[in-house]
Order: sequence, then structure tokens, then C-alpha cells
Amino acid sequence: MAEIHGTCDERFGAVREVLAGALDAGDDLGASVAVTMGAEPVVDLWGGWADEARQTRWQEDTVTNVWSTTKTMTSLAALLLVERGELDVYAPVARYWPEFAANGKEGIEVRHLMSHTSGVSGWAQPVQMEDIFDWERSTSMLAAQAPWWEPGTASGYHALNQGHLVGEVVRRITGAPLRAFFAEEIARPLGADFQIGLDPADRGRVSNVVPPPPMAFDLEAIGADSVAVKTLTGPLADASVAWTDGWRGADIGAANGHGNARSVARIQSVVANGGEVDGVRLLSPGTIDLIFDQQSDGVDLVIGIPLRFGIGYALPQTATLPYIPDGRICFWGGWGGSMVVVDVERRLTIAYMMNKMQAGIIGNPTAGALISAVYSALGVAGPVPAI
Repeated sequence: MAEIHGTCDERFGAVREVLAGALDAGDDLGASVAVTMGAEPVVDLWGGWADEARQTRWQEDTVTNVWSTTKTMTSLAALLLVERGELDVYAPVARYWPEFAANGKEGIEVRHLMSHTSGVSGWAQPVQMEDIFDWERSTSMLAAQAPWWEPGTASGYHALNQGHLVGEVVRRITGAPLRAFFAEEIARPLGADFQIGLDPADRGRVSNVVPPPPMAFDLEAIGADSVAVKTLTGPLADASVAWTDGWRGADIGAANGHGNARSVARIQSVVANGGEVDGVRLLSPGTIDLIFDQQSDGVDLVIGIPLRFGIGYALPQTATLPYIPDGRICFWGGWGGSMVVVDVERRLTIAYMMNKMQAGIIGNPTAGALISAVYSALGVAGPVPAI
């Protein structure tokens, strides 16, 4: 059986078994999983390899690009400004970013950006990956374009640009780039090893992601002008871009966060614990309530599956993710499988970060099995996915 390191409360022994089984089966190459109850870490495990050549072990401080799990950090940054009375999520984006009102976007509210319902789910062509590394250029492009559907009527996953949209609101309010605001106001006070982007000094401990099978688009069947195709090709992402200095040096609050399960669970446990962890208060219960203000419930125009979004996070949708129970729970995950689940009722946070990407945009079978194992240990019934 794979060698697993770290600590695990005996109640959650099945979590260790799931992680070891996924590594043994080759579903995972290297991975970490963390569970907190209240502020107490009850699971902090890691194992496997940090590189595809299997020369370097995944270590306690290994970090990797977590893709869209980063969005939960960007959402937390925006909610912190709500808490401070500097941001109203029901206000027009243009109150904070006047240029955004162009081309019929004057009625789009901040909540629409945070819930993937703004109609601006990607960059209009022509756009290249290098464009999104340039903050001024990329945000100016978004401000100038028109929405692709009526804002507020449906979700369309803002795959790569949500961090630019919300991040520019953060920047207009604070004067600080998103990644700097997050580092100073959230990661540092919590002592959490998570960055949007990556400091060059930390590159020696990064585990490069292993790309998933390529996404295939049947443009004739889907329609080149569909929201899905325009979003996922605006720009088209090759996962190997995460290995580059350009990606790591950019401020991409939708996708280039670097961390591990421990740091993700630490930060998101703020939400699970009423806004405060170990004496560090970032949010009040009233601000956390905003997360559960449902903004959409239906088939997402980009991903093509049923999703429910609150403000900043997804909400349980058992038809799509049966291993996340109903209740006062919010979550999101990253391309290839990473996942964080925040259960406010149980003061529970579950995080899983890995380097080997599997097919799909939200979660993977290992994530499902790990989450099910946690809930089973707590006596919450639900399906246990096979891995």
C-alpha cells in the first residue's frame, strides 16, 4: 500500500485508506487531503510523488496549481470587503469600475460576477493566453465587451476570467492587486501557505500538474458561437501552461492559486467557523449568509450540467455531485479534481489537492470517495463513489 504521511484522527481512518488506494491504483500521482472540525485539524495527510518521473516524493510543504479552487480564495477576498463595508454585492459593478458599464453592462451587479451569471464568462476573440497575464490589457478587454446572455438569468461558468472580474473590483476599492490583497489580508493573518500566483522563491517545492486527456470540441455539434465554446476557447487553456513563469507570475484569481490541502482547508475553515479561526476574525455570520443567497439553479451554459450557485461558491446539487449532502454547505473545485467543501452546519472543512489531473472540471472520483468517507465517519449517509 502507498506510504501515507501526516496525521489522522482514528475516526477518519477510511480517508487514509481512500488516499492510499487512489495512489496505489494510479488514479493519483501525488496528493494531499485535509479535514478540519472547528479550528482543529483532524486529517492532514499526503503521499505519492511530486513529479511524473517519480523521483521526488510529495512532501509536507509541497504545493501545486489548484486551478479553480483558487476561485474560493478570490470570493473570500470580496467577502472581506463586504464585511468591512466597502463592497455591496448587490450594487452595479460600474459603481466601483466605471468602464465596465460599456456595451450594455451597466446593470450587471457584483453578485453576478461572483455567481457566474454576469454573461461575461470569457474573453471575446481575438485573445491569447499571454493577454490574460497582462492585468491592464485583460481587464480592459473585459470592460469593453458585451455580455453573451442576459445577465442574471443563468449561470455560465467564468472559467478563467472570474478572478480578473472580481479582482478588478477589489483593486478599484483597495488600490492593491488581488494577489497582494489576498496575501496580506487573508493568507498572512491565518498563517496559510497559499498564494495566488507563486513567489519565485517557492518554485523549488512546486509539483507540476500532470495534464488530463485533452478536451475535444465538436464545433459543428455544439456551435462555434455557443457560450460554451466561446468561453472555453477564450482563451483555450493547455494545462501545461501552469508550468510556465508567465502563468506563475500572473494574477489569475480564477485559476493560478498554489497551495495544498492543509492551506486550503485552513483558509476556508473561516467560513465553516462563523468567520473566525484561532482569534483571527475575517467575516461575520451575516456576511457568510450572503454565500447561501441562491443566484442560479439549472444547467450551466458552459459546463452543461445542473449547478446551483450562491454568491461566491456553489451550493449542493445532489443530481450532479451526490457525495455532497444537502444543507448549509458551499464548495468548489478545480480542473482535474481538486475540491474544497465547507459545511457551516457541522463546522467542517474538507480539502483535497493533487497533481495528476483527471478528465472533468469539477472534482474527480477520488474527491468523491474522500468526501464520502468523511461524511460516513460522521454518520451522514450518502453514496460512496468507486475509485
